[in-house]
Amino acid sequence: MTSTTTGPAVEQDLRVLARRFIDDVINAQDLDGALVEMVAEDFVELNPLPGQGPGRAGLADVLRMMFDGFPDLHWTLHDTLVEGDRVLSFSTWTGTHRGEFLGIPATGRTATVEAWTIDRYRDGIFVESRIIMDVAGLLGQLGVLGN
Repeated sequence: MTSTTTGPAVEQDLRVLARRFIDDVINAQDLDGALVEMVAEDFVELNPLPGQGPGRAGLADVLRMMFDGFPDLHWTLHDTLVEGDRVLSFSTWTGTHRGEFLGIPATGRTATVEAWTIDRYRDGIFVESRIIMDVAGLLGQLGVLGN
C-alpha cells in the first residue's frame, strides 16, 4: 500500500487537475491531445454508461458520443472536495441535443444536467472515476419522459 501525501498544496493540485480536465478535455473537446496526456490508458470508470468500453479509449468513446449528441456541450465545475488522491466534484453540463444520444434522436432541446463525480489521480494522471448524472432529469428535458 502506498502512502498519499496530503495537505493544502496537494489539494490545490488535484483541484487544478479536475478543472483542467473539464476545460481542456471536455469543453475544448480535445480527445487526441489533452485526453491522452491527462488520462491513464488503463483508466477505470466505476459507473460506466451503457456500452462504455474499458480504459481511456472507452472514456473517449463516451465523450465522443456526448459531443455528437450535444455539439455545444459545456461543463461547469461548481464545487470540489479533496481527500487524499480523490476529488469529489459537483458540476452541471449544458448542451443542445442536435444528434443521437443513447439511442435518442436529436430533439433540438437544450438540457442542463447535474453530475457528481469522485475522481482518483495517481502522479498527476486521471486513473479512476465514478460519475452519477441526473439521467431522469435529462430524459425529461429531452421530452422522452412524461411530465
